[in-house]
Amino acid sequence: MPDADDLVLRDLLASLAEEAGAIALDFQRRGMRTWTKAGASPVTEADIAVDRFLKERLGAARPDFGWLSEETADNPSRLDRREVFIVDPIDGTRAFAAGLPDWTISVAAVRDGRPVAAALAEPVAGRTFIAARGHGASVAGRPLAVKGRETIDGAVVAGPKPMTVKVERHGAVALPKIHSLALRFAKVAASEIDGGFAGGQSHDWDLAAADLLVHEAGASLTGLDGTAPCYNRPVPTHFPLVCAGFPLHELLRRAAAEDRRRGVTT
Repeated sequence: MPDADDLVLRDLLASLAEEAGAIALDFQRRGMRTWTKAGASPVTEADIAVDRFLKERLGAARPDFGWLSEETADNPSRLDRREVFIVDPIDGTRAFAAGLPDWTISVAAVRDGRPVAAALAEPVAGRTFIAARGHGASVAGRPLAVKGRETIDGAVVAGPKPMTVKVERHGAVALPKIHSLALRFAKVAASEIDGGFAGGQSHDWDLAAADLLVHEAGASLTGLDGTAPCYNRPVPTHFPLVCAGFPLHELLRRAAAEDRRRGVTT
């Protein structure tokens, strides 16, 4: 059942995501220090500044919530919380640092393992995607509703090459990489592309906000086994994922799971 407080959370997340986007844009325009963290992943001064801003403001608004962010050392106490904020201060840091537009601020409120409120700011485009569980999703005031597509042939998709090549064999058209994984899935929710994929080892902070956008727009985001992601687990990583409206989702899921070498699906 829809919860009125989820609307309050959605509006809070949207306001802060937009403020955070302005902070990041300022860094991008005037330059910033960049370095490499564990796993050869880039991080910038802006990532840290946005993370601190969101942690302070969201913590003050809902001190009883747990916290999980790409740029904050993980605190296992979050596992004892029914509700948790899951944040990627800048999703698509490589694009951000290179001055490209396809990065986002991703913020979600998760309850009992599933997102209930979300905001995804796309600062360069000047728009913000928002959603609350049971209340729908929108971008820049436009409601999102994914139109059903019944064939893979001609479907426009984005994601890692090892996954898109499998659906290209069925006639799909793969776009160049969209650096922000959250934006890749949000574009499915907005019917700007037909399907999106994530390889293994994506994280809660990459997915939680976009997951709610997709589901509230009437599409689906699942693993190749058809299971919806669960968030705020001890290890917040995920296996490969597929995102699309119906019935295309099932067609892409089956195609992406094909192992042509053995002639079976996995």
